[in-house]
Amino acid sequence: QVQLVESGGGLVQTGGSLRLSCTASGSTFSSNTMGWYRQGPGKQRDVVASIDTAGATYYADSVKGRFTISRDNAKNTVYLQMNSLKPEDTAVYYCNAKLFAMNFWGQGTQVTVSS
Repeated sequence: QVQLVESGGGLVQTGGSLRLSCTASGSTFSSNTMGWYRQGPGKQRDVVASIDTAGATYYADSVKGRFTISRDNAKNTVYLQMNSLKPEDTAVYYCNAKLFAMNFWGQGTQVTVSS
């Protein structure tokens, strides 16, 4: 199994930046595809970005050019650097790990972007 702990959320003004971190334990981190999802009030949980074991990345269209996902396998940590934040980025952000057919989720961290 994989256990995930997120940090780095908070309140930021429009145009500001935050960096989210997710540290994994309980399994081989380097074998997991990692991702960040977000869920706003009354909305579905949607993928924001992902990074596979080879370092290939995916971004939702809404965050391309603003967000960067990265991973540090030595630290068992995946990051989401969020720049040029907008109010519509406000959501609970969840770290996700995929291992074969299994999905593991962190507890979520709140990101609020004020106008």
